[in-house]
Amino acid sequence: MDVLYFLKERTRLIRQYYECAAQPFNEIMRQIEAEEEPYVPPYSEDGEPPFLSEWIDAGELLEVTGRCCISMLSASLQLYFKTWERELGLSCGKEFAAEFKKEGLVGGYRACMAERMRVDWNCCPVDLAIIEQVILARNRDQHPESVTTVRVTHAEKDRLRYPRPFFLSDREVELLQEGDGPSLFMSPSLHVSRDKLMSAIDQVERLCEWLEEKMFDVKYPSRVCRD
Repeated sequence: MDVLYFLKERTRLIRQYYECAAQPFNEIMRQIEAEEEPYVPPYSEDGEPPFLSEWIDAGELLEVTGRCCISMLSASLQLYFKTWERELGLSCGKEFAAEFKKEGLVGGYRACMAERMRVDWNCCPVDLAIIEQVILARNRDQHPESVTTVRVTHAEKDRLRYPRPFFLSDREVELLQEGDGPSLFMSPSLHVSRDKLMSAIDQVERLCEWLEEKMFDVKYPSRVCRD
């Protein structure tokens, strides 16, 4: 099975889905800010910005779209690992249960591949911190803590591991850079912008490309001997 091909088919669709799904929400926000039809402000003296609720709704739905795509990306990476685990006859989840529990999905498979496949992760050409935060972002999105809001925040334990999260809004990045991060009234939001999403997809694809040859070398040892 060409596992990498199917992984990239999934990531291709994630990219396409985001562009299509985000477009109407971006357009609503643009029209409101530009005061274009159907969002031409009526005369009012109450001081509240016109169409505020519509702008907030569009922004929240844009956030949901980004998080949905991150969840799809996380699932795609997990399926890539599990498919190769099955193809190679490994039992990573059972044999390295302690590593999975302590280090998460990526850490568990790193330990398994290092031990069973002699993968040297020091040579990995991608930012594994981003890969790991894709999984953490999916976990937070799929397990919200409050019925009162669709906003999702970074878990305290995740912030201890990654004090400057990858999936963060520009404003909250500024607060952290200014040293005001710990004094934020609320925990920073899990913000998946288009650029961060595309960067994360690129990192996942590059990781799987790097692993693919190693997977085939283990499945077909004669390739190594022939080379």
